[in-house]
Amino acid sequence: MNRYKDFLHALKKSAQHANRKIEDIELIAVSKKKAAADIKHVINDGHLSFGENQIQEIERKWPSLKKDNKNIILHFIGSIQSRKVVSIHQNCNVIHSIDRMKIVKLFSEIEKEKNLPRKYFIQINTGNESQKSGVLLRDAERFIEKCMSNYSLDIIGLMCLPPIDQDPRHHFLKLRDLGKNFNLSQLSMGMSGDYQIALECGATHIRIGTHIFGERN
Repeated sequence: MNRYKDFLHALKKSAQHANRKIEDIELIAVSKKKAAADIKHVINDGHLSFGENQIQEIERKWPSLKKDNKNIILHFIGSIQSRKVVSIHQNCNVIHSIDRMKIVKLFSEIEKEKNLPRKYFIQINTGNESQKSGVLLRDAERFIEKCMSNYSLDIIGLMCLPPIDQDPRHHFLKLRDLGKNFNLSQLSMGMSGDYQIALECGATHIRIGTHIFGERN
């Protein structure tokens, strides 16, 4: 049984159902807590886009994996601590979880110093959950405006993690509408349990772990 190939088949069907082109959707294989050997199987099947949420795990696993596979795109999808910004910038191609002005400034300074641009999503806390990362909805427009006006980061879109006890569609549509206000067409939303709904709502990047790698220990 090949979970990855099975999921690709299911994804193509879901994209058709949502009237979406599969080429417009980036599948991020979320490999957190998975061994390098498991990841290599998916790389060998031709997949190059992966997501992790802990920089320590990235530092441990990915230098050797990327050394052997130069075209891998690594996405950072976890909450960002300021003392980890340098390593996140060094190791990751796309950062999905910008949510504080301090972090924006740090990435901006590093990019100028290293002359190494990355791509960024702003994480929006669409459910205004106090325990969750992301810019609160009431502050979102002001935050996005400030990021795009005052800093030269390549902000390509918005990301969200809907509350687990609410209909995700409501949150995905909120994110889509907010993105439209700023011509941000890239939307990082949808995981193993709700990616079909995310596709219907315009997701361009879906973050899939369980369907590709199986349950985590």
